Amino acid sequence: QVQLVESGGGLVQPGGSLRLSCAASGSIFSITRMDWYRQAPGKQRELVARITSGGSTNYADSVKGRFTIARDAAKNTVYLQMNSLKPEDTAVYYCNAFGSNGIVYRDYWGQGTQVTISS
Repeated sequence: QVQLVESGGGLVQPGGSLRLSCAASGSIFSITRMDWYRQAPGKQRELVARITSGGSTNYADSVKGRFTIARDAAKNTVYLQMNSLKPEDTAVYYCNAFGSNGIVYRDYWGQGTQVTISS
């Protein structure tokens, strides 16, 4: 059984910062990438940031220069440092990991953590 547990969400004023964490545990091996997605009310889930096993990163245009994704491979943990937050960053943020359970490669999802940007 694989678990992805996110933490670090909350309420912050515009211009503030938050750091999200996501730890993967259980029978997951050879994680090739870890992502952060978000979903705002009434909108589709969108990819925010991605980091591969090789350390390559990708960001949505809307967060470039403000968000930074990092990974601790030894701990199967991914982080999202979010700076200069805007009200439009308000969403539920989900962690995703693509890895093997020993048989097949598949996506695993966390339960989500709420991020609210408001004054």
